Amino acid sequence: MRKMMALCFSFALLVSMLAVAQEASQQSATSSAAGQMASKATSISGKVSDDGKTIVDKDGESWTVSNPDALKAHESHEVTIKGDIDSAKNEVRVKSVKMTKASTDTTKQ
Repeated sequence: MRKMMALCFSFALLVSMLAVAQEASQQSATSSAAGQMASKATSISGKVSDDGKTIVDKDGESWTVSNPDALKAHESHEVTIKGDIDSAKNEVRVKSVKMTKASTDTTKQ
């Protein structure tokens, strides 16, 4: 009788541990999918701030740059950047930077 109770207890413990593990993995998958949905790759044209930490687009909207080192040497220039944009945080992660024609014309003078 004791062996049977111990066996039932062990089985119940095992099943509950599996249920907790499954729930945790589902929550992890849901949160990572939500993170991927929040940001999308696109391009923005605008002027880089003097410190290189923000960019103001043509509509006057300010975007915080999550990797400001990518904009090094482009401070105060008109650029077009490609990257991942998180509209909820008004944040952009720069993948590539290209000087715009207007900015390169003023640099030559």
